[in-house]
Amino acid sequence: MKKLLKTLAALMVLVLASVLLAWRWYLHPDTMDPPRLAGQMESGSLEHDGLVRTWRAYIPAMREGPPPLVLVLHGSGGDGQRMLHGTRYGFNILAEQYGFIPVYPDGFEQHWNDCRAGADYSANARNVDDVGFLQALVREMRIRHGIDPSRVYAAGMSNGGQMAYRMGLEAPASVAGIAAIAANLPVQDNMDCAPSGEPVATLIINGTEDPVNPYGGGVVEIVGNTSRGKVLSAGKTARYWAEIAGYTGEGVRRVWPGKAADDGTSVESTEWSAAGRPSVALITVVGGGHTIPHTAYRLPRILGRTSHEFDAATVIWDFFSGGK
Repeated sequence: MKKLLKTLAALMVLVLASVLLAWRWYLHPDTMDPPRLAGQMESGSLEHDGLVRTWRAYIPAMREGPPPLVLVLHGSGGDGQRMLHGTRYGFNILAEQYGFIPVYPDGFEQHWNDCRAGADYSANARNVDDVGFLQALVREMRIRHGIDPSRVYAAGMSNGGQMAYRMGLEAPASVAGIAAIAANLPVQDNMDCAPSGEPVATLIINGTEDPVNPYGGGVVEIVGNTSRGKVLSAGKTARYWAEIAGYTGEGVRRVWPGKAADDGTSVESTEWSAAGRPSVALITVVGGGHTIPHTAYRLPRILGRTSHEFDAATVIWDFFSGGK
């Protein structure tokens, strides 16, 4: 009997160790200490449409003139703090260099009311006015820090990317550019927004092996939940924005030089640009997952590969600011 109990105890220890190793391997992201920067984080709240909404922002120490503003929007089940960690403080680091203000707002009950009609989370079910909230937050930042309303941008991951699309579709005059990571536009019968048809500068960063947002189009699925419905392919999403900006060609394609030979990803892009028109670009992370590319750190492996070929925050800011 004692021998049996010892054997069972050993098996339980082995199982527990295996579970912990699996958790660390598949579900645990790389950790990173916050960088030491000269500016300061601040947080606040405002009331909009009967709801108290919260946000965080990084205020860089050095600013020249009215600073640009970047709304950095988290994914499903997240909040502004998690998006700050998920981007590895990249926008804060860039803000200290270039003098813009990144703001990390919180969605309603950890979600944004994007354009996907069937989504079952509360923000969509209650038809929360997130466009109005983000516009109110921009006004708040103008009062607090004198931001330049002509240089307001929205960037987001997954559900946050979908919310950036909504800003571009319904309120293009409120944003000078949008960027979406791991997000495709919903198909027509899953579209719950009223597109204005006005162009806006658009950057899309999608992985071909995304287990949630299918690169080639189809049903978005999160742990068996398919309520978010069908989306277009990444290519059709990019061409939508290109066409309303007046582009008729297939865009300029290029293959990026490899920088991280051992991460299992490579990068290609298709770009549309011309004088007097907003630029549109699709960055395809071949082999990439439902992740935010970063040169050193990765998100949980269960989401697929994190590309180390480039830093998404840097590429997004370069696009917004017109950098090459």
